[in-house]
This record gives sequence, structure tokens and C-alpha cells, in this order.
Amino acid sequence: MLCMLDAMIQETLTETSGSPRADTQAPLLRVDNLAVVFHTDQGVARAVDGVSFCLDAGKTLALVGESGCGKSVTALALLGLIPSPPGRIVSGTLLFDGKNLRDLPESAMRHIRGNDISMIFQEPMTSLNPVFRIGAQIGAVLRLHRGISVPAARKETVELLRRVGIPDAEQRMEEYPHQMSGGMLQRIMIAMALACDPKLLIADEPTTALDVTIQAQILALLRELQEQVKLATLLITHDLAVVAETADTVAVMYAGKLVETAPVAELFAEPCHPYTQGLFASLPAVNTPGKRLAAIEGVVPPITAFPTGCRFHPRCPHTLPVCRELEPPLVSGTAPHPTACWLYQNREEVKTETTS
Repeated sequence: MLCMLDAMIQETLTETSGSPRADTQAPLLRVDNLAVVFHTDQGVARAVDGVSFCLDAGKTLALVGESGCGKSVTALALLGLIPSPPGRIVSGTLLFDGKNLRDLPESAMRHIRGNDISMIFQEPMTSLNPVFRIGAQIGAVLRLHRGISVPAARKETVELLRRVGIPDAEQRMEEYPHQMSGGMLQRIMIAMALACDPKLLIADEPTTALDVTIQAQILALLRELQEQVKLATLLITHDLAVVAETADTVAVMYAGKLVETAPVAELFAEPCHPYTQGLFASLPAVNTPGKRLAAIEGVVPPITAFPTGCRFHPRCPHTLPVCRELEPPLVSGTAPHPTACWLYQNREEVKTETTS
């Protein structure tokens, strides 16, 4: 799929204008200054640090970054599923449909999970119970959240399986997870996630380990379902080809922080942060087959030992002295969109504000 990235970018740039919204309707999801820590033997690990973003109904926001950058922890925080101990949310506001999720009791969160917010997990084989039939697992979700009878749940399960493109739905619902292919299992997970008509779908690497044909089918299915029910989608991925094909807005994460946010067309046309530029440079180009791929030197730092200043500076080819001292804010500066990098900011002004 990566070999089609250049064509996807051109199509995205043509179709997406990135113009400001004409309405003033509040976003379905608004996250402000979210911070999540884990207490470990090595000290306090700040897995997510000051993350803020908005997501409108019917739109897709892609959280992009390497493994260990805090994408999945951000999603688990929205669902109230941070394991405690050792983890806890230490700051932030999570406004969903006008309600602050952090203020709700666990009983209310149980109602929201599955009903209003659903999640497709990265590995469908490990997310499904291997000893229960597919129909029983989807039916359990329907009976729990919608309170319908067993016969009604069975009928609804068949309709859900057909809706996500599974042939012979009556027969498939009697099978076990190990009897299905990876693509079929991912469709099952999508059916389960959409069982209660949620307003927000969190998709954590929904096409991992699928071949390109099945991957394209799953992405097309998600787009079709999103258009049908005006579903908001938070897409977690490291695959820029998937981002180009599905996202409206992109937020790039590194070491627990957002480093760049932009409409998808704008980001693909002009990536600004050195980390984002490195992600694009590491992709194979269609017009230069056989060319050695660029790599971002080093690895994501452990969450218990983030460097001072900019967290990317040990790996950055453009490091300035200030990068080792001060953490850059996520603002536009001279960049066309918010970018947490000193290359685009008035360092003296920020330094004065920080020390005052």
C-alpha cells in the first residue's frame, strides 16, 4: 500500500481544501491538556503529557507516531481504562458530547463504553474469546447495552455481520474465532464496535498484519459506515498511507506529546517538524525504486527518562542550543500550522514568558 502513497497525496490535496469551518458547533470530543502517568520501579513515567485536540462528528482524526509515543494510552484514557495502579490521569479535561468524562462515576462510564464510544483493538485474535462462538460474543454486547432478548440479539447479530460484508452470516456466527481469517476477524471487531451505534469510534491500528487487498477493503468499509451514521473516528496508526486515505486532520505524537497538528492535505504538502519530516522521508518513493530509505536515527526515549528541552533533540538533524534547554510550545510561529519546534518560533519571546 505504501507504493500508492504519492497518488493518495495528490488525490488528498485535490479533494481537501483545509478551509476553516463555517459553523460554530461545539466538537463532539474535546481533549485539553491530558496527562497520564505510570508509577514504576524506575520512577514516575509521564506517558501522555499535555495533549489537546478536538474531533467533530463525522470526521476522522489520525494520531500518528512510532510505538511508545502515547497514542494508545491517550485512547485508553478516553475510555477510562487506564490501569490503576500503576497509572492515573493527573490532569486534563475530556469533554465528550458536552460531558466531562473525568467527572463521571464508573457506572456511567460503563454505559458510555460500547454505547457512545467504541474501540477496535489492534489484534482481533487476542480481543475475541477463543472458546465462545462469534454470535454469542456479539450478542452479549447487544444484550448488555441494549437490553434486548436472546432471539432479538441473534437477529441483530446477523444484520450486523451482513452490514460489515461477511457472507453467510447465519453460518459464520456459529463459528469460533480461530476458524476465520484475519480480515474476517477485523470485520467481526468492527461489527461488535458498531453494535450499539456509537458516536465515536476509536480504531487502534485497524489494518495491522492485513495484506494490502484486505486492508483496502477494511478502510473502505470504515469510510462507508462513517458516512452512513456520521461517525467520528479517532484513528491510531503509524501508517501514513492509511492516514492519506482516511483522515481529515492529523496529530503527530512523539514521546507523549503532540509535535504537529494540521489538516491532512496541509501536513502532506508541507510537514514542518523534523520528526514528521523523518516519517515521510522513511517511505519508499514510487519514482525512485531501489533507493535506500532514510531512517530516523536512534529510538524513542523510555518514558521514565525523557531528555530535557525538546524530547526529539537527541535524534534531530537540526538541533539548536535552545532545543536542549527549553521545551518548544505547540504553536504556529512561522510554520503554516501548529508545530512544536524552535526552528519556527521566536525563542527570546518564549524564553521570557517561560522564566517570568
